[in-house]
Amino acid sequence: MTFTERFPTFVCEGDNISCEVAGFEITAQIVRDDCPDAPDERQDGFWPSLYKDAPGFIGPGNNWRERFAQAQARAEAVMEAWRKDEWFYCGIVLFVALEGVTLDAHAASLWGIEANYPGSDNAYLTQVAQELLPEALDAGRAAARRLCAALETSGARA
Repeated sequence: MTFTERFPTFVCEGDNISCEVAGFEITAQIVRDDCPDAPDERQDGFWPSLYKDAPGFIGPGNNWRERFAQAQARAEAVMEAWRKDEWFYCGIVLFVALEGVTLDAHAASLWGIEANYPGSDNAYLTQVAQELLPEALDAGRAAARRLCAALETSGARA
């Protein structure tokens, strides 16, 4: 069971990929993360540091000034790109359908993922969708069982 397509190298909110597994159609969709925190507020060590006990420590060794300057320039570029909305945090949300009927609109998800991050090809977005696929399939099967049980108790016939 696998997604045969991948998310493109540049994604927008709402972009999705789909696959079919055991008769279920599973769709993974990009949803913008509604947390407004900036990257440096979300990630310990975002800004480089020269202090060994601080997150972001660039490490000991030769050329520490050059390495620090490069890390600082990278962090500033990432922040500037985020401020310009060139990249954003998102969630990968999987939903499951069977014969055109949505069984679970939020079968599995992972949030706080960087989309269109500078220098990234967004391959990680597809990897996340792939890792969530078994959980979504389990949720779809459980929803189908609940629906069948509800139909049986109501006396409805297929």
